[in-house]
Amino acid sequence: MRILDTGINDRGSRYAVSGGPVRSRAEILSFLAALKREKRFARATHNSWAAVLADGGPVKGDDGEAGAGNVILQHLQAAGLTDHLIVVTRWYGGKHLGGDRFRNVAETVRLYLSSLP
Repeated sequence: MRILDTGINDRGSRYAVSGGPVRSRAEILSFLAALKREKRFARATHNSWAAVLADGGPVKGDDGEAGAGNVILQHLQAAGLTDHLIVVTRWYGGKHLGGDRFRNVAETVRLYLSSLP
């Protein structure tokens, strides 16, 4: 499991990104459970995620951040990355970000993808 503190802060909201290889929905659920065992991720407002499974196609979860899973999925598909989960974590800072939240999710995913070997 790779975890990056992105340094992205927008009006009090903070973002992190994590990811790793997965091959099934069961492995996705296991990954998310392991991530949330760390207190800061369990307390996060949103842990949005997406993956493209070689045997199951695209899957995503917004975790209350409507549309965030789709943004992550689009970047995974553009990168041609399969059997890999990306989770964008947001700690809400008290101010609504509107559409800017999608820009932040996209930038967070780009940072993660650029960190891959």
